[in-house]
Amino acid sequence: MKKLLALAALALSACATTAPPPPPAQAAPQEARAPVTILVSIDGFRPDYLGRGVTPNLSRLAAEGATGPMHPSFPSKTFPNHYTLVTGLRPDRNGIVGNKMEDARRPGEVFTMASDDPFWWNEAEPIWVTAEKAGIRTATMFWPGANVAIGGKRADTWPNALTGGVRPDDWQQYNEAVTGTQRVNGVLDWLRRPAAIRPAFLTLYFDTVDTAGHRFGPGDARTTAAVAEVDAQIGDLLRGLATLGQPANMVIVADHGMAATSSTRTIALDRVADPADYRIVESGPYAALAAVPGHEAALEKRLLRKADHMNCWRKAEIPARLAYGKNPRVPPYLCLANDGWTIAASAPKEASSGGSHGYDNMADDMTALFIASGPAFARGRTIAAFDNVDIQPLLASVLGIAPRAGDGTLGTWNAVKR
Repeated sequence: MKKLLALAALALSACATTAPPPPPAQAAPQEARAPVTILVSIDGFRPDYLGRGVTPNLSRLAAEGATGPMHPSFPSKTFPNHYTLVTGLRPDRNGIVGNKMEDARRPGEVFTMASDDPFWWNEAEPIWVTAEKAGIRTATMFWPGANVAIGGKRADTWPNALTGGVRPDDWQQYNEAVTGTQRVNGVLDWLRRPAAIRPAFLTLYFDTVDTAGHRFGPGDARTTAAVAEVDAQIGDLLRGLATLGQPANMVIVADHGMAATSSTRTIALDRVADPADYRIVESGPYAALAAVPGHEAALEKRLLRKADHMNCWRKAEIPARLAYGKNPRVPPYLCLANDGWTIAASAPKEASSGGSHGYDNMADDMTALFIASGPAFARGRTIAAFDNVDIQPLLASVLGIAPRAGDGTLGTWNAVKR
């Protein structure tokens, strides 16, 4: 009986059909993507930070692409230079003449870094607006002015509070609490979109290096740690692009450098002139002043004489090399401190140290980072120092659009292109 059962089982096994194994899964063909252009700002990043041994990603991009020292425009402040980078116009011509400023056409109003009224921004056209007009989709993960409807205007009554103007197709309102990782992921999420709504020009902004530089000074280990942190986030961006199969032309810049400061190097304005004679619009590495009406002569008698560690000028007499003073928004008097000194309303009450910027734009420690890496750029090229007004025509050339006329030239593009 056991033999019969075994024979029956063998017969059944012989009759059974064995299903063939499933064919190996075929990977979906990866989309052939055209290169995108990504403009990255690392606020306050001095080129010599690359020599601290904590920037493997940025240093590799510099070695594989083109790099060189870049001079900011005066004043070497954040908002003026970010707008110069994308408009090709120096602050005196792009209208953003300071992080804080006034305009006689808007009495009683003060521009601050939170101002998004197009009135303040409409004196120049940033590259994302030029690109949008040319049919190129853009997206900005933070950039001064990117949240503004450029060309628009505010009406006096609601609901027509804002009329007209152009913004990027996608943009994020600046918020310091958004981490660098979140910013990178936001850019990568935009690039995961279908081709029809995927941006071809993007901006990305990091502020942690500047924040550390102000708090601790450029030479502090905590500033170096911030440099390493941002470099790691650049690495995350590069890996994300590789995973997507997304080639990119990366233009990585800073708006200015950073100088070491100390409370022991403070110029107290109230010891230079009588506070009853002037009003301070902005102070720090430079002071922008207006005279109290009727007190001009008294102010000039004391302010314009030779002083230690700073120079003061009437607006019309600001040295031509600074390319500053013709815009109506520049106050009537400018005092510029020597590098590393600070101009304050009065002497500090407590000892402190840290860092600042806003000094002569040709000072060595105001020099800004520049790296260009990607299929459009030459490999392993170091270029001579240049002015940041050249970035806008460089970007336009990479994007294949005609740049708005500005203060820059195509010299830098010709020096770095493949």
